[in-house]
Amino acid sequence: MMTKFETIQAISVPSYPEGSLFSAERPENRENREITIHGSVHKIRKMSGFSFLILRTPKRLVQCVLDSDKCQVEGFLKEEACIRANALVVEEPRSKTGWELHLKRITVLSEPAEEMPVVINGKGIDASLETLLDYRPLTLRNEKQRAVFKIQEGLCRGFRAFLEKEEFTEIRTPKIVYQGAEGGANIFRLDYFGKDAYLAQSPQFYKQMMVGVYERVFEIGPVFRAEKHDTARHLNEYTSVDFEMGYINGFQDICQMEAAMIKNSLDYLQVHYGAELSLLKVRLPEADSIPSIRFHEAKELVAGRYKRPLCEKNDFEPEEEKLLSEIVKKETGSDFVFVTHYPTAKRPFYAMEDTEHPEVTLSFDLLFRGLEVTTGGQRIHDYGMQLAKMERMGMDPSLFKSYLWIHKAGMPPHGGLGLGLERFTARLLEMDNVRQAAMFPRDIHRVMP
Repeated sequence: MMTKFETIQAISVPSYPEGSLFSAERPENRENREITIHGSVHKIRKMSGFSFLILRTPKRLVQCVLDSDKCQVEGFLKEEACIRANALVVEEPRSKTGWELHLKRITVLSEPAEEMPVVINGKGIDASLETLLDYRPLTLRNEKQRAVFKIQEGLCRGFRAFLEKEEFTEIRTPKIVYQGAEGGANIFRLDYFGKDAYLAQSPQFYKQMMVGVYERVFEIGPVFRAEKHDTARHLNEYTSVDFEMGYINGFQDICQMEAAMIKNSLDYLQVHYGAELSLLKVRLPEADSIPSIRFHEAKELVAGRYKRPLCEKNDFEPEEEKLLSEIVKKETGSDFVFVTHYPTAKRPFYAMEDTEHPEVTLSFDLLFRGLEVTTGGQRIHDYGMQLAKMERMGMDPSLFKSYLWIHKAGMPPHGGLGLGLERFTARLLEMDNVRQAAMFPRDIHRVMP
């Protein structure tokens, strides 16, 4: 006797039962159409003889008219209840969408078990950053809060679309590693079945390896830094947008590619995320061309312009990044600036040095509205040169055996970068704290929720 199986068809399940309701079709084509819609009850505003029910769907807030004499309600209706409803589409010029829904039947699918600990259905949330983060699963339901991460989604889609067009291959690299790519003490140690392992500080070694396979590669994924900083610019887990490319003529090729990637992603936002940009009043910067300045010249410029002493000679202080960006904005109109030729003393062992001036590297940072958002540069591709630099820095090459294989086997001139997604988002939205641009931030104090 044959077993009887039910058949499940390979078809997509529509997320928006309202279909083309949110499309750009003419209002008269919507008028008096009956639809089925689902979502959460964002707010109920009682009026004289009826109520406005604001329904929260994945994309937006929808104004509905609830007349108890004309609408059948199954279940107990309250704010944050999840419902499915039948409604009539009616033109309403005063509504943000140009129409509203007149509810005919509501089925309550679930209702909250207790009152919300924080008010989320206002235009914003009147609460401290710590409260926003403590109740993150709830506060992200606020229209403005969730718009932040739709924009972040749009940035990633824009980055990915551009890199794919430029023939980069997307890769996935391990996040449990034998050695840290960046060195130093800011690395999380793991007990890996009785052996020492670490959380990856970056995909650096692996993306360089894959240049030897695909020539151009990228990854958008998490990285981990055990930095004991409690500042508005640091996270212990963040998302890095990394790419690496071979057969470059110089590190300037990397800068040009990043400028084009940013420009295309901002254009993508403008086309596909206009509602979120408008809601948050985002000032999109221009990225058609980005000024650049050498590190030591930038240090001297800031010191001279603001009468500041040169304290840290090999790196920027956060205040110097802000001041340099102010100068660049005033003199060029750009929200971005590339700072190039960082000192060898402050760059990793794989950074290519300038042959004429070995005290500096062929590297760069990108500053965006006063904050470093990208670090990149050209890498050493010659085995002898890489080995000599490691020994000069007191490193043990045997610990990097698999990494050095690519140099022994032959590598083209190559380079790449890592862009901090949360930092970039925070500066784009002009937020004071990078944690506001992390969906569930991890810092020295927070591992919940």
